[in-house]
Amino acid sequence: MAADRQNEAKVPTLDENKENFPMFVLQIIKESQQQHGLRHGDYQRYRGYCSRRLRRLRKTLGFKMGNRHKFVGKKITVEMLSDSRYLLLVLMEAERAWSYAMQLKQEANTEPRKRFHLLARLRKAAKHSEKLEKLCESPRVDAKTKLEAQAYTAYLTGMVEFELQEWKRAMEAFNKCKTIYEKLASAFTEELAVLYRQRVDEISPNIRYCAYNIGDQNAINDLMQMRLTGGGGGMMAEKLEALITQARTKQAATMSEVEWRGRTVPVKIDKARIFLLGLADNEAAIAQASNEETKEHLYETLLAECRDTIQAVREELKAEAKQRERSSDSDSGKVSNMQFLHSYLTYIKLCTLVKRNESMAHTLQAKLKEPEADETKRGPRPQDLIRLYDIILQSLAELSTLQGLEDDHTFQKEVSLKTLVYKAYRCFFIAQSYVLVKKWSEALVLYERVLKYAKEVQSKAKSLNNSLKDLPDVQELIAEVSAEKYSLQAAAILDTDDTAEVPAQQQVKDNTPLCDRLETFRLDTTLVGKHPNLVQFPPDFQPIPCKPLFFDLALNHVAFPPLDDKVEQKGKGGLTGYIKGIFGFGS
Repeated sequence: MAADRQNEAKVPTLDENKENFPMFVLQIIKESQQQHGLRHGDYQRYRGYCSRRLRRLRKTLGFKMGNRHKFVGKKITVEMLSDSRYLLLVLMEAERAWSYAMQLKQEANTEPRKRFHLLARLRKAAKHSEKLEKLCESPRVDAKTKLEAQAYTAYLTGMVEFELQEWKRAMEAFNKCKTIYEKLASAFTEELAVLYRQRVDEISPNIRYCAYNIGDQNAINDLMQMRLTGGGGGMMAEKLEALITQARTKQAATMSEVEWRGRTVPVKIDKARIFLLGLADNEAAIAQASNEETKEHLYETLLAECRDTIQAVREELKAEAKQRERSSDSDSGKVSNMQFLHSYLTYIKLCTLVKRNESMAHTLQAKLKEPEADETKRGPRPQDLIRLYDIILQSLAELSTLQGLEDDHTFQKEVSLKTLVYKAYRCFFIAQSYVLVKKWSEALVLYERVLKYAKEVQSKAKSLNNSLKDLPDVQELIAEVSAEKYSLQAAAILDTDDTAEVPAQQQVKDNTPLCDRLETFRLDTTLVGKHPNLVQFPPDFQPIPCKPLFFDLALNHVAFPPLDDKVEQKGKGGLTGYIKGIFGFGS
């Protein structure tokens, strides 16, 4: 709750602007929504925030609804507008009701009864917005706030009519909201204009959808274009997908068969008809996608639809197999129409997987060639591309085993040619991964293998001219490999001295200290370690001259003079002296 108070936008009071006070309605709403749950679609969290802020506002303004024992309702009137926070109080009430309605809309997918509660909360939000618009008619409120309140009321009114499927009234309300925000965007700063334009972009798909339901057939093209550009998110996404499915269902009644690989197959399953009718539109949408994120989303949507259709056909195949067992049909070796349709749908799925992974590989290749802006973040590596090409080769291997196409030699040759192309690219990126770790000989051998694959593709492609249209350019790969080979040879030559000298020195242990080899340079990593070998310690012993020894040989032949006259003679003391000597008295 403390974080709620810190992140709340400051609302000016009357004391700060005595003539009138502005309130940036859309800015307050957007900041609160982004900071309190709606960035992740958590409407329940945002609703709790609105309730807490309402409680704080009522306490600050002294605008309490009775006490804990009794509720006493109060209405905010124009005469009470001494503070703009009274307007904020009404705005938060509308936002709380709207967020609760959106929360119920998420839950209504599994519990349809909650739709009634959803409509009641939306009407409550529209009622609070109308109260806000009436309060903003006060002369104390500036003109910009009045326009924003009108646009907010029109938006919530349009949401109510949209849920009630009152298309004409919803379209009028959304158009009013759009007009006001467009005028505000052209009249104020760029920071506020961005918010207004975002709101216009949000309601544009709703306007097109209402126009289509009113009877404007051209609106479906605009909706499809918005789908390509990533518009129509949130509430409109499900309705747009349902609209497209509805349009395809109407067309599916006229479709009865499909032709592939020279064989015409009847299509009796409605789900398969709808999918095959929309296949061309989905492929065109992928080709026109504005960015990689949208393209990836469209690929995933197409693959999900294809898997569901294959599952429906598989169920029919099980029923057909049981019926065949009962009838004991003798023509069991021939591939049935249903099985061939299953092979066709599997072919579409595998080809879509190949195209999606190839698109991801192109994106990674472009990023791989760019210099790394931030060294702390992990960028793309050749190993990532190797994984993508492994998946592509696995899909091509499954293509060659489809039932009904074992004897189609042209198809098998096309698949083998595509396999060679992607093997060449996979081998190329394996070689680049070896270059990064300075394994020059392995990388050189792999580059030669790439050239071998590429030349084999060129020789086989002469008989299959139409098979290389959707494949990567092999000639471009050959040119790139030739350049990489020269770079590899140069790098290997420059790296020879280091790779031949440094490891040899690291392997042979030389204990010569640094002080004894000052004239010789050698890379020694131990000098910067914890125990550098600088000097020999303890030092070795060195020879020194010995101290001479003198032997006195003449002493034995020297006669010394007598010294008796200089030595004192001791007197005789008798028995008394003897006794004293024994007991120590004479000493």
